[in-house]
Order: sequence, then C-alpha cells, then structure tokens
Amino acid sequence: MKALVISEAGQTAFVERPHPVPQAGEVLLQVKRLGYCGSDLNTFRGNNPMVSYPRVPGHEIGAVIAGIPVGVPAEFREGMLTTVLPYTTCGTCSSCRTGRINACRNNQTLGVQRDGALTDYIAVPWQKLIRSDKLSLSEHTLIEPLSVGFHAVERGQVTSDDTVMVFGCGMIGLGAISGAALLRGARVIAVDIDDAKLALARKAGAKETINSKTENLHDRLQTLTNGDGPGVVIEAVGLPATFRAAVEEVSFAGRVVYIGYAKEPVSYETKYFVMKELDIRGSRNATVDNFADVIKVLESGRYPVRETITRTLPFAAAGAGLADWAADPSRVTKIHIEL
Repeated sequence: MKALVISEAGQTAFVERPHPVPQAGEVLLQVKRLGYCGSDLNTFRGNNPMVSYPRVPGHEIGAVIAGIPVGVPAEFREGMLTTVLPYTTCGTCSSCRTGRINACRNNQTLGVQRDGALTDYIAVPWQKLIRSDKLSLSEHTLIEPLSVGFHAVERGQVTSDDTVMVFGCGMIGLGAISGAALLRGARVIAVDIDDAKLALARKAGAKETINSKTENLHDRLQTLTNGDGPGVVIEAVGLPATFRAAVEEVSFAGRVVYIGYAKEPVSYETKYFVMKELDIRGSRNATVDNFADVIKVLESGRYPVRETITRTLPFAAAGAGLADWAADPSRVTKIHIEL
C-alpha cells in the first residue's frame, strides 16, 4: 500500500509499505480523509524536535472500519465511520498514575513519535476508536484538532459566568473558542491579527473580536470588561508577546492556559503572578471526554465545518500541499487530504 513520508526537512516521497494485519483486539481502518496538523508542518520544516526521519505524518483521521478480527466489541461493524484517539499511555508515569493520561510522559502520538495515518490502511486497538453515527467523514476528521482547544477550556475551568479571551484563531484557537462558547456558554473575546480569521472566530462562537495589529488590545479589553480584564485567557499562538500579554491582561484572580509553544525563552514581569494570584496552567493533547464534547457540538450543527476547511487535496497532492502551506501558512486554517 502507499504512504507519504516526510523523508527529511522539506522533502516528501510516496513509498510502498506492507499492508497492516490487525491483531486480536485491533481494527483495520481504511483511511479516507486526513487533516494536516501544525505538528506536521513543523516536521516538514525541520522544526519538530520530537520527530525522527523518515516519518509518515498525520493523526487527524477520518476512516472507515474495513476489518474486525476477534476480540472487538460487537458495537463496531465494517463500514462505520470513525476517528482515532492518536495518543498512547504508558500507565506508569506520574501523569498516568494521577489519571491525567493525556499528559503521559512517554506518549507517542501518531505522526510524531511514531508513523501516522497518511496511508491507505492502519490498524489500531478498538479502544482508540471514537465515532458518531450522525457525523460526516469531514466532521470526524475535525474532532481531534478541535478537542485540543476543548481540553484547554477544561483546564481553564471555564463556566457560563466567565469572559474568556482566546489569543489566536487558527485551528486550535477555534477549538478553544467553540469549546468555551458553544459547549460551556461563556462569553468569548477572540484576538488575532487577521480579519478573515476573526470573522471565522465569530462563526465559531466568539461574541467580540479584536485585531491586535490595528487596535489597542489593552484599551479594548478594558472597555469590554469594565476595567477588569478577562477572567480566563487561553494562549494558542506561541509567541513571547502573547505569552506575556496573557498574564498582563487577565483579571485579578484569573486563570491563564497555555497551549502554544514559544520558540524562544519568555521574560515575564513576575509581579503579576503574585499580585493577581493567578492560576497558570499548561494544556496538552486531549481526553476521551474532550472528544465526546466536540462530538456534541458538531452534532448540534453550530460549528462552521465548511468554513474551517481551507482546502481539500487528493492524496497525490499531499506532498505539494505541505510545501504550499509552509510557503504561506497565514492563509490556511485546515488542509484535508482525500485518500
């Protein structure tokens, strides 16, 4: 069968791989659609320290169950659409022992620490299947990336009483916006420097938007929050400036959640940590419950699925799609590959 590999930074190639043979308790999936993640882009650019080459990318999966051996519950049948929880858990590290298995120290995500799903078929344990009879193939493929933002909302303990500011309206930011607004009923202020992304953020649930390139962020936030600042700030950009602004703009006794990775050290005015008595939290991957919450929102029809998918490419153009994205990432929210 055919697979796309990132053979080294900036280079892709199609290769032949053995057809997977599912073992007892595994399910054979025919991959029908795959979404590119920012981690795939970083792998292509040579900026992903968790990756070795060659690597088959891809963990945002829309698939059809193609084969079921022994040891799989009867609820799963051939022909069903599904997505996959793409993370592993060791069960023994400190995160796993406390139940926070999404932050497993020894996690291996599909397409990152191990080969991913940009190939015709994969075999996975049945416990990794997450699906809905009501969702399309495209919607199944969006569950995982949205769930990462939903997990950040959970980490921020967002409620309907909160005003939440989300830095960044890319795919992960959109997940945080829709998780806070559409799932939990919070008021969301979305911040970006791209008006088109801000318009999409409104469709995803943001009540107000701020273009921080053309508007004064602090002044607008003070006006919108009666001088308090937002009670929760979720950072989904990964720049030192937004890391600092999250702490500076959040309200006293507020909560800051970081999803983005800053590419360089960040210097803080640490007095805000203490003066405001802040809760500062990281957010990694997602849980089964986060996947289920995304499914609820997608099944409601309130999330803008069509507008989120920037382009859909055939499998033959998968390598070119990565190269085009790397050349102009600002114009892309989500690329899907049809296999």
